[in-house]
Formats: sequence, structure tokens, C-alpha cells
Amino acid sequence: MDYRKFGDKIVLRIDRGEEVMSSIMELCEKEKIMLASIEGLGAADHLVMGLYDVAKQEFNETRLDIPLELTSIVGSVTEMDGKPYLHVHITAADSQGHAFGGHLKEVRISGTCELFITVIEGNVGREKDRITDTGLNLFCFD
Repeated sequence: MDYRKFGDKIVLRIDRGEEVMSSIMELCEKEKIMLASIEGLGAADHLVMGLYDVAKQEFNETRLDIPLELTSIVGSVTEMDGKPYLHVHITAADSQGHAFGGHLKEVRISGTCELFITVIEGNVGREKDRITDTGLNLFCFD
């Protein structure tokens, strides 16, 4: 992993064999990033993503261990319990162009990953949904 800062933007390169979510978390902790948007793309050979079932309040995981083109990585960094909280989604395509998407759990890079992180001044926290009981960690603006 390597990166450069340009004002409120960080350009992050994640290298072959590295895992995206842990790399983003490492960057956020090192740079003390608690509010940001994330966008990027890349290539991978291992992906774990999920779909949240609101009724059951659980994630259904999908694992793919095939060559994948990461066509879109998009997400946010907020704060929960004094630490960075990542909420990232992904769309990936196989060699035939079939697309898969969901909530990103982990993805290992096979070639490279290029991410752009826009740091935002301010604070947005997270707290368990107590109003509609979805089981999700929702934005908290207090």
C-alpha cells in the first residue's frame, strides 16, 4: 500500500496480495480519518461480500475465488465507538462480464487497486438503529 495526500484528497494504491478493507482501515487510523467518502476500482482474485437480510438481521455472504475486475468500490468512513467505521460496497465482474455486487467484507488484490478518498471536515457517528429495529448501524448526527 502506498498513498499521497493532495489537500482533502488521498490517492491510495493497494498492491497485489493486499486486502482492501484492512488497508483502508490502516490508512484511516494512521491519518486519523473519521469522515470521508471512498471510490475506486481494481482487480482481485478473492472476494467476500454480503447482502443484509433486514428481516433476519443477518448478512448472507457470497465468496468468489476467481479473477475479477473491480468495476466499482464506493463507500464511507464515519465514526463508531471512537474508531473509524467503514461502510463499503463493491461491484465486480468475471471474465464473461457477469456482475456481482454487495456489501464488501474483504477483497484481495490480484493486480492493483486505485482508491480516491475525500476527507470531510466534521463528525458523523454511528449507532444501532433503535427506531425501526433494522439491526443496522445508522448515521448519528448528535
